[in-house]
Amino acid sequence: MNRKKKASLGPHEVAPTGTAVGRAPTEVRIRVLIADDHGIVREGLVSMIRRNKADMTVVGEATNGREAVELWKEYRPDVTLLDLRMPELDGVDAIKAIRANDEKARIIVLTTFDGDEDVYRAIQAGAKGYLLKDVPREALMDCIRRVHAGETSVPMHLVAKLADRVSGETLSKREIEVLKLMAKGKSNKEIASALFISEGTVKSHGKAIFAKMNVVSRTEAVAEATRRGLIRL
Repeated sequence: MNRKKKASLGPHEVAPTGTAVGRAPTEVRIRVLIADDHGIVREGLVSMIRRNKADMTVVGEATNGREAVELWKEYRPDVTLLDLRMPELDGVDAIKAIRANDEKARIIVLTTFDGDEDVYRAIQAGAKGYLLKDVPREALMDCIRRVHAGETSVPMHLVAKLADRVSGETLSKREIEVLKLMAKGKSNKEIASALFISEGTVKSHGKAIFAKMNVVSRTEAVAEATRRGLIRL
């Protein structure tokens, strides 16, 4: 079982109270918590912040969503960088759990997923920023500062996806269940059996799915749903 990591402080790092270790009090830095299940990503972010940014410091690292919530409660960071898909508790649920403790918590999603449903769910849960992992270093640093200052920071191309998601027709919970089974290659009869509904109802849901997603086949529906982040293959 992974254990949560407490950030170690270098000779010139700032302790969580804003006091430099072994030095006189100095300017308080933005205290950042990093949550990502990929060690290389965490190490890269920690190195980037600690070596290059005098106004920020890393106070903790989490390897999954549940640890992120635990470390957030322990350190109460100024800003949290959170991956969207992690083991034990995914990013959206971690955001909700953190904001249940403090609705003003400042959280930035840093992920590889840019489906309009992914963006929508994260912002709806309370994320104040949303960035992809290939973002330039300075853009990430700027986002941290802006979110710390109380702003919302989402790139324009993701704002456009969010607008499409909000303005578009939403699939019902049952339609998404049908779509997930379609993605597994199940026939209408098998879907009906799995969901305890009639084949006719399955066909009706299929027609509604095709119309809402503007597609004409199961293959297109599954591909579009995957792109949007509605289902995961």
